[in-house]
Amino acid sequence: MRLRKAALVPALVAVSALTLTACGGGGGKASSDSSKGASAGGAQTFSIGTKADSTGPAKDIPGAKKGGTATDIEAAGFDYLDPSQQYVNVLQAIGMLYSRQLTNYKTDPTTGKVTLVGDMATDTGTFADGGKTWTWTLKDGLKFEDGTPITSKDVKYAVERLYQDYQTNGATYFPLWLSGTNYRDVYKGPQTGQELPDSVIGTPDAKTIVFHFQQAHTDANFAAAEPDITAIERSKDTGAQYNTHPVSIGPYKVADYQPDKSLTLVKNDQWDPNTDPLRHQYVDKWQFQLNVSVQQLTQRLMTGNGDDKNALTLAQNADPSLISQIQNDSSMASRTISQYTPFVDTFDINDTRITDVNVRKALVAAFPAAQIQRQLGGSATGDIAGNLISPTIAGWKDSDPLGIKAHKQGDPAAAKKILTDANKLNTHIEIGYANTPKWAQVASTLVDALNQAGFQAEKKEIDATSYYSVIGKKDNQFDMYRTGWGADWPQGDTVIPPTLDGRTIADGATNYAHYNNPTMNSQMDTIAKNTNVTEAAGQWMDLADKILTTDVPKIPLEYDKFFQVYGAGLGGVAYNPVLGCIDPSSVYLKG
Repeated sequence: MRLRKAALVPALVAVSALTLTACGGGGGKASSDSSKGASAGGAQTFSIGTKADSTGPAKDIPGAKKGGTATDIEAAGFDYLDPSQQYVNVLQAIGMLYSRQLTNYKTDPTTGKVTLVGDMATDTGTFADGGKTWTWTLKDGLKFEDGTPITSKDVKYAVERLYQDYQTNGATYFPLWLSGTNYRDVYKGPQTGQELPDSVIGTPDAKTIVFHFQQAHTDANFAAAEPDITAIERSKDTGAQYNTHPVSIGPYKVADYQPDKSLTLVKNDQWDPNTDPLRHQYVDKWQFQLNVSVQQLTQRLMTGNGDDKNALTLAQNADPSLISQIQNDSSMASRTISQYTPFVDTFDINDTRITDVNVRKALVAAFPAAQIQRQLGGSATGDIAGNLISPTIAGWKDSDPLGIKAHKQGDPAAAKKILTDANKLNTHIEIGYANTPKWAQVASTLVDALNQAGFQAEKKEIDATSYYSVIGKKDNQFDMYRTGWGADWPQGDTVIPPTLDGRTIADGATNYAHYNNPTMNSQMDTIAKNTNVTEAAGQWMDLADKILTTDVPKIPLEYDKFFQVYGAGLGGVAYNPVLGCIDPSSVYLKG
């Protein structure tokens, strides 16, 4: 996937705070489940649920009570309420309250277990033709908030509207898989009065929807959990304006929305809990407060005065200045979440400009990982990374092919020797950084370390709001720059090809290192065809390490973590490592 918007804005991720999404493996064997999310000791694993797991109602949380108002405090506004355009973890978490997808992730707030289940569908789907044809059956009793029954035509329409020109921010898996890279040329969307033919999306009856992909995709059951694979009522679709008041199919509906200020959700009386294995309707109302500073947000959650006792934030890390206070206060331990997200931060080396692999190896040898980690908030917000795969991803190994963790302080003498032997001493390195205080400090630390190692390094600021647009240019002027990537589901095929496939190099693409090795591209194609997802998971991990060892296009920096407290008055608070944020589905007020 491309980066979540939350991660695209460096000003908002100064402590590596945010996003995305979950594990691959449709129709085959998946990883076994585990408890309490991913920890430093090993990889998070997930399970694919059965039809019974997909059947509602959701199991009651012991001690849960009904009633009251839960508060969510966020550091920014919401770009999109339209589920078709939600591609940020915080927005996906909010969407859990009023939207539903064909499949979704069930998070057990007691054990932390995460299971892919049928959401609107009766199960996680079945495939034929090796994964080219996928079929889902809708549950009985699904309705829009106005009482209109949901049919397979509504799901088809939701996918068809993804082809419209204004749909520019959501996931694109299904339209790409259905119609190819030029899908907008193939079909202009339902506003033309035309539908995609049955040979692309079939609806043989009101309950059945069949997708015919151009290639095999055995992890389509996970892609079906993306926010855009939902149901949209055609008569209520207001196009781009749908963003301000989406029609609910979940337990809550929009009562009031003041963009960048507040959002109020109230109970949806047309939601049938018997159709829903994930969600509860414990609280009467959700009140969202937007654009609150990170420091104020964290302080309010820590103290829990008044309504803040019943408050949380879904994806915003604690303010770095308050982290140690939280860690040292035992009274907050029971309401503190510290878990890995799907994101790995890296420093990408611009292969277009730094063509000598020895120079890239010297950059690695000089890299001051430990110093940068401290500046980003320490171990609370991220562990030093040895590779490109998050511990939340299936197949993860605690590998260190470049010796980042083994030499986390950096080794200037070793770096200088590499440069000297390669006759590259005093190579000029221009480091691009987002012009925020945090990233300016990191850039200075990196410049100092590189200069001690025999480089001639300097830093150049980039406006934070346009940072990724600038470094996303093929001909950008920078030699190194920080990026981050989060998987859409916990499988390497949503990490390695998007960031390292040389055939994707283009302005605005996410191969920020401009890495292109035809041999590695070919190996990506081979792994992508492997229908044994457990085996493929290990192959993606091995390929990622091989790419680092062979060509050094990136320097791993951190496995990002979510670290935050929530109000003492809340129960049923669960963390979803697939999204890298809090799952609000089971939240209740203790009373």
